[in-house]
Amino acid sequence: MKRTILLAAISLCFLTTAFSQAAPDSAELTKMLNDFLVGAGKNDAAVHDAFWAEDLIYTRSAGVRIDKAELMKGVRSAPPAKAGDPVNVYTAEDIKIQQYGDTAVVAFRLVSTTTRSDGTKTVGNNLNTGTFVKRNGKWRVVAWQSTVVPNADTKPKAATLASPGSSTTGRTYQKGPRGGCYYLNSSGSKVYVDKAYCP
Repeated sequence: MKRTILLAAISLCFLTTAFSQAAPDSAELTKMLNDFLVGAGKNDAAVHDAFWAEDLIYTRSAGVRIDKAELMKGVRSAPPAKAGDPVNVYTAEDIKIQQYGDTAVVAFRLVSTTTRSDGTKTVGNNLNTGTFVKRNGKWRVVAWQSTVVPNADTKPKAATLASPGSSTTGRTYQKGPRGGCYYLNSSGSKVYVDKAYCP
């Protein structure tokens, strides 16, 4: 009896490990993620539309939950880039993929680099986790969670209250043409904050 229980427990451990570590589509998912980040840096609406599932649940790093319609509205309403605008580049590091049949969890560290016209740069880090589902042979993201990684020299209290124009959380606050203050999130959408954050 003890031997049967022991064999069952060992088999269950091996089965769980195999399910959580096997990711036969990891190369495809990694390429899809990297291609998306290139497009997101350019605020490419077509890239966003192809990446997110219609039933998306997106939890922003600011603690706001949105759906695909709201996300796409933000992408499409952004003004076109013009000369002198900051350039955003997004890359994925420390990618971890776990696949469960037609479902996969992709976790990574998003590095967002913003370069201003004067050459100065701001680098931010977010830990992102996406749940991908394969439908009709195509992977799409059905859930997304983004969490800001505070800078090492930032005290916990300073992560939520910054001096005007600062970027202690890796965010670059910008003043819009109508006087609003915002930063760009990991998908390239504007997130408006209190005007005190802008110089």
